[in-house]
Amino acid sequence: MLTRLNKYLADCGITSRRKAEDLILAGKIKVNEQVTKNLATKIDPNKDKVYFNNVLVQKEKFIYIMLNKPTGYTCTTKKFKNEDNILDLVNIDKKIFPVGRLDKKSQGLLFLTNDGDWAYSLTHPKFQIEKEYNVTLREPQGDITQNLNEMKKGIKDEDEFLKIKSFKINSPTSINLVLTQGHKREIRRLFKRFDYHISQLKRVRIDKWKLGTLGVSKWKYFQPK
Repeated sequence: MLTRLNKYLADCGITSRRKAEDLILAGKIKVNEQVTKNLATKIDPNKDKVYFNNVLVQKEKFIYIMLNKPTGYTCTTKKFKNEDNILDLVNIDKKIFPVGRLDKKSQGLLFLTNDGDWAYSLTHPKFQIEKEYNVTLREPQGDITQNLNEMKKGIKDEDEFLKIKSFKINSPTSINLVLTQGHKREIRRLFKRFDYHISQLKRVRIDKWKLGTLGVSKWKYFQPK
């Protein structure tokens, strides 16, 4: 049975489908010793041999990890000198990558995996996956209910339309928000428009999975399917 090349790369845990397309276009993928830059390429996994950077690509057992990311850590597979990286917290002998991101100042629930299809199903905007956050403000300010309702309607910022799906006010300085988009630093940009100062931003849920009692910097294997 033929399968698309980018899907096969994702199935093998190389990266997500979208990033696999970048690898193909960059000429880093070979099929049967021939470089292909055609995104429509299909292969027979039982007959064809696929190489990434001249290394044979083979299917691995999928790994799913739930991590409580601490502040101060970056969410990337690229490591930079003098910078703390989430992969340093999950020291396993397998190639994994983060599902989505949290900025360096934020903390909370993050997934790591080598299952590109599963990562795609959680991160592509068309699936509208819910992500819930707890926002702690430095001090109460203005009419928080009115401002949150404005955030529900949506605000244009840097040519992007930012919005929240829903909210729950726990106290004048503590709010839970649900997003279904995935714009960079979306919550921080929304609150900045109303001159709020965020002292803590924590993701507590992605879709049906909750952070629960998992300790900061702790991680565990789980089975999402």
